[in-house]
Amino acid sequence: MFFRSESPVASYAESPQYAGGRFRNVAPRHRLGTLKTLAVMWRFAVGKPADTVPNHPIAVQPLTTAALLQAPDLSLWRLGHSTMLMKLDGQFWLTDPVFSERASPVQFAGPKRFHAPPLAIEDLPPIQGVILSHDHYDHLDHAAVLKLAPKVEHFVAPLGVGDRLVAWGVPAAKVQQFDWWQGTTLGGVRLVATPAQHFSGRSLSDGNRTLWASWVIMAGDARIFFSGDTGYFDGFKAIGERFGPFDLTMVETGAYNADWPDVHMQPEQSLQAHQDVKGRHMMPIHNGTFDLSLHPWDEPFERITALAAAAGVPLVAPVMGERLDIREPALSRQWWREAAAPVAR
Repeated sequence: MFFRSESPVASYAESPQYAGGRFRNVAPRHRLGTLKTLAVMWRFAVGKPADTVPNHPIAVQPLTTAALLQAPDLSLWRLGHSTMLMKLDGQFWLTDPVFSERASPVQFAGPKRFHAPPLAIEDLPPIQGVILSHDHYDHLDHAAVLKLAPKVEHFVAPLGVGDRLVAWGVPAAKVQQFDWWQGTTLGGVRLVATPAQHFSGRSLSDGNRTLWASWVIMAGDARIFFSGDTGYFDGFKAIGERFGPFDLTMVETGAYNADWPDVHMQPEQSLQAHQDVKGRHMMPIHNGTFDLSLHPWDEPFERITALAAAAGVPLVAPVMGERLDIREPALSRQWWREAAAPVAR
């Protein structure tokens, strides 16, 4: 059951998700096997289609500090991938802030951004809280965390991810970490870490040493669901039963593949997850910024647009940096088609 916690959890052993020194999903993950893993790695190394990156620059609407400060409450800006900036109860919140050029342990190789962030970390106003879903490089940016730390009041993370932040030099007093169904209230915003089906690790030796989570975010009577990274599972229905309905769901829709069905969702499953948690407006995230799979970069947008239209679900896919009203967001304008248009010869 949900309970409020104001300090980091002392022992991982208390978590039902923890056993044998590692965290785990409720249902065991599908394993590729050595040969299949090597085949996938080979396709990523030398066999990636050209259309996994845009043909033209991605549309970005630049942001300024003044525009953020003047914006009304319950505003949201997508900065890229799974990084959202929200204005809740008069304060600013970030999800999974990634500002580096590459989602990688090094900045000379690895997935490179399709677009620059709509504003630099230096231009952000003071941040009430950073909400982290897990520790993968495209969600937990070491350089961004250290640069953000002086202007952030609170970092809220799943079990183990908070310890990683403290090890990096973030003051322990700023860090809270939670198991699934645990949470806290900060500055008038209630946060609950909820289940997800994924994995964690930043090297070959630390797999699943930290937990992964989705998040329920409540400000006044507004409710937002942030999926983090996850495969489809029945936990979405449990979240919907406990905390739904949601004004806006930010649901992973990208970097999917038939070879890893347990940890990322196909667009059909993303739509079902939105419906399971009892969402109203759906915003597909985890797309449009990094090349992390083998599908065309714009395919997640096209597939979820068609699926949402058929299901009568209002779809929200803003230009990077565009302000949204969380309660009544502007619907998708299919901006990605310009970046996906064929190159003139």
